[in-house]
Amino acid sequence: MSNASTASTDSPAASGLSVRRGLLYLGIAGAAWGTAGAAASLVFSAGDMGPVALSFWRCAGGFLLLLGARLARPRRGARSGSGLPLRRRALRVTALGVALAVFQTAYFAAVEATGLAVGTVVTLGAGPVLIALGARLALGERLGLGGSCAVGGALAGLAVLFVGGGDAAVRPWGVAFALVSAAGYAVMTLLTRWWGRDGGADSSGDTTMWSFAVVSVCLLPLAAAEGLVPHTAEPARVLACLLYIAAVPTALAYALYFAGAAVVRSATVSVIMLLEPVSAAAIAVALLGEELNAATVAGTLLMLAAVTGLAGAEARGAGRGREEGA
Repeated sequence: MSNASTASTDSPAASGLSVRRGLLYLGIAGAAWGTAGAAASLVFSAGDMGPVALSFWRCAGGFLLLLGARLARPRRGARSGSGLPLRRRALRVTALGVALAVFQTAYFAAVEATGLAVGTVVTLGAGPVLIALGARLALGERLGLGGSCAVGGALAGLAVLFVGGGDAAVRPWGVAFALVSAAGYAVMTLLTRWWGRDGGADSSGDTTMWSFAVVSVCLLPLAAAEGLVPHTAEPARVLACLLYIAAVPTALAYALYFAGAAVVRSATVSVIMLLEPVSAAAIAVALLGEELNAATVAGTLLMLAAVTGLAGAEARGAGRGREEGA
């Protein structure tokens, strides 16, 4: 890779966030995302709330929490990205919000149609492939041999983790929904990286907040048809889980994700975010009493090795890019 290419893809100057800090943010976000499934299962078991209604409350609650935090903190001069025209900022947030809505809703539809294992492995397996292809064609980002091996190892670990643990039914409509979900995730990641490279991205908190507003508007009609308010004998438990889902794996995790994705190469982002199923598997074993079998161990080790290797390569590449640009 030429010096110019390295600087354009690895330099943190556009957003002010270092690549190493971006990698840390992405790791925290992936681990936090992995807790959402366990919390959602508690909501589903306590009442009749459906997946679209849960997704609506997740994003609406995340929007309200971030809005409250934004209003509570004192203003400190101009915000990042405030020089962009309002119309362009609105178009960017709308595009991210629609991509996020497609990502979440199509994933829930895939899980309902073909089950959690197949829906997850197709969505998270196709995501890195689509992102790597899009990053190469649209952003000129190269994975290289080591990166390609890391992506392959991560996908192998994902397959072992979810398919090797038991039987799963593959249904065409479910696979189609999962591919649509992966496409929404890829678009969201590539757009965030593209805007982060040109120095015109808004702050991650504002981007996340207004994207959640767009998602909430998109999902409201579907959630209303499904039933916004669940019938439950345990309202305190449902409310506590909803607040947790809105705060940790939504408001916090997506703010960290958008910040990190703006400075880290897109394909690397997609692999690091595979910490989500690793976190979910760990929670299932530690807290939900699921059995720790050979597939769980092998898949987790493969994915952790791939994430660690690719993150280390990304950090080293960023360091070399700064030295060459000095």
